[in-house]
Amino acid sequence: MDFKLSSDYDPRGDQPDAIAQLERGITSGEKHQVLLGVTGSGKTFTMAKVIAAVNRPTLVLAHNKTLAAQLYHEFRGFFPHNAVEYFVSYYDYYQPEAYLPSSGTYIEKESTINDELDKLRMSATRSLFERRDVVIVASVSCIYGLGSPEAYYGALVMLERGQSTGREALLRKLVDIQYERAEELRRGTFRVRGDQIEIYPPYEDNAYRVELWGDQIDALRQFDPLTGELRHGSENLTRVPIYPKSHYVMPVEQKERAIRGILEELDWRKAELEKQGKFVEAQRLWQRTMFDVEMIRTIGYCHGIENYSRHLSGRLPG
Repeated sequence: MDFKLSSDYDPRGDQPDAIAQLERGITSGEKHQVLLGVTGSGKTFTMAKVIAAVNRPTLVLAHNKTLAAQLYHEFRGFFPHNAVEYFVSYYDYYQPEAYLPSSGTYIEKESTINDELDKLRMSATRSLFERRDVVIVASVSCIYGLGSPEAYYGALVMLERGQSTGREALLRKLVDIQYERAEELRRGTFRVRGDQIEIYPPYEDNAYRVELWGDQIDALRQFDPLTGELRHGSENLTRVPIYPKSHYVMPVEQKERAIRGILEELDWRKAELEKQGKFVEAQRLWQRTMFDVEMIRTIGYCHGIENYSRHLSGRLPG
């Protein structure tokens, strides 16, 4: 689908010339362009016209959440029929971990995740995989700490009506992409009731019901997870993609390679600390890292997994 700008305004003053120059610069491959204007001069509208003209997926970076939220609402107004998504840090509160050697005090990382912001982040990721008419409004933190797009898309579970799949095999696939089994449906969980499996993706407000007949998917339905009411038209669903619960999902071989890298760095760093006589710090580091490695092996992630992003993505030191 192409971008379709919805606005009652027409470009005025310097805007038509600015739009034409920006469009020309993008199509000719210029790497950098600057649009300069005072507050209230219509810069956002000008950029919306440029996005509609060049018709490409667009990333809008803002330096803080407040400005990002304002831009998100403005672009949603300009492109109501396209995918305008919001991608900012999902922490309401974040206390980084710390260690005080003088008193031997270890302060654990403490954080509170905003469920709605997490949903919007996952929705943004899904839109990028499924369509071209996408505007992502994000804070600068979006460029840090994400997993591999190839691994994320490769873990997708595609459900199709008539597809042959065993009940246990399907449940195992959902667990592999970090969904949890629960009696009360929450985002990122699934529930099993006989030959029906109900899945609540973390990027949607609706859940999906998979009805099995033996080892075959008999029907796919969309419903409200709060009331259980079927969504209008859900009886005609033929295909439903289920994306992983977390951005930090990877194949087994990639996970094992990352763990080997983590353990190699741990051995080196532990020896360095012991050489400096910091035996308590070395023991703390070894204890924490081994716990994290065990968590990654067992459930696929750990608290503070962003600390290991270099190993998970396969980048070199520095």
